[in-house]
Amino acid sequence: MKLRLLLYVLLSSSACFAQLNLDQEYQEIEAKVIEWRRDFHQNPELSNREFNTAEKIAAHLESLGIEVQTGVAKTGVVGLLKGDLPGKVIALRADIDALPVTERNDLPFKSEVVTEFLGTKTGVMHACGHDTHTAILMGTAELLSRHKDQIRGTVKFIFQPAEEGPPPGEEGGAKLMIKEGVLDNPKVDAIFGLHINSGTPVGTIKYKTEGIMAAVERFVINVKGKQTHGSQPWSGVDPILISAKIIDGLQTIISREARLIDEAAVITVGKITSGVRFNIIPESAELIGTVRTLDPKMKEMIIRRMTEMTETIAEAYGGEATIEFQNNTSITYNDVALVNQMLPTIQRVAGEDNVNLMKATTGGEDFSYFQEIVPGFYFFLGGMTPGNTNAFPHHTPDFKIDERGLLLGVKVMTELTFDYLNH
Repeated sequence: MKLRLLLYVLLSSSACFAQLNLDQEYQEIEAKVIEWRRDFHQNPELSNREFNTAEKIAAHLESLGIEVQTGVAKTGVVGLLKGDLPGKVIALRADIDALPVTERNDLPFKSEVVTEFLGTKTGVMHACGHDTHTAILMGTAELLSRHKDQIRGTVKFIFQPAEEGPPPGEEGGAKLMIKEGVLDNPKVDAIFGLHINSGTPVGTIKYKTEGIMAAVERFVINVKGKQTHGSQPWSGVDPILISAKIIDGLQTIISREARLIDEAAVITVGKITSGVRFNIIPESAELIGTVRTLDPKMKEMIIRRMTEMTETIAEAYGGEATIEFQNNTSITYNDVALVNQMLPTIQRVAGEDNVNLMKATTGGEDFSYFQEIVPGFYFFLGGMTPGNTNAFPHHTPDFKIDERGLLLGVKVMTELTFDYLNH
């Protein structure tokens, strides 16, 4: 009996660890991935409104025999592929929403979609590459579904809406997917995600352990003064002056208190609203801005000092001020053990010289919420034509990527899945 059990284990292991050669299948699927990407690019949909996008994704997964759940976090799609052998659960995530940006490119598949966003007429564009992420994961799902006999465990495909943030007054994105149980039933052991980058050459990948993208906090400061005639400032309390002092003071937190040799941090005031007339000192002012941090302790310190400074500066000038924070994303934090475990796979697929360590960026990603619950690995995929010195910036009308970068994304996500589950 023991001998029979040992033989079964050895045979199962040898089947599972067999190295698949998918080169031909990769080449054959590239055209399909590009076609999907172009369709999504030409038909973009805003956050929490990705109805047609979700329908196309679900139809593709169902055609592969993958168990599909729709309507997750409003418009999200989750596919479940169970391997023939028991094992861990891996999640692969792609974001599917577009931005309120009017495309300025001359691509034959450029977006002509126009809508109204927060009361303003605007175009809609995949100006951050989410169309490529969606197509890459659809291609990965197709390849993995063909070889479920080689999969030890389960693959969960997460097509996430509203990464750019849900509309005001709505829930959405990774937070809502987690709230609705996307990391459970079955419980996910590790999650992987990628982001195409228009400034990184095709064929290359960039990564970093620990904090790779920043926690993003939105803050609102309300300053209360005392209204008076502009010719008699001594008879009132000027909230505009107080606001200026607060802005100046907040920057000293970065320049004089934050240990920038450890990680970068940013405090930006992006909007100031106050007053109605040139000769009236108003009663109040409102400041709106963002804080970007890459270290949990530094984030805690900066928020504490911002609160203290806001209140005491206002008091020093005879006014009052309050500050409120809204968390938009946490730190996109790559699990060190997981990165060390899976980096050899990426190096094997892309070539060791094409996988480069990067410095953290102060952009934000709600993939970070998944990483707060399970170990995660998030990396950047090259989307810039090699030799090009002028990148097309993300979130702009001119954003553009080289589609030759998509196939590497499919290869890496596919091989990461096999290696993580089978080793």
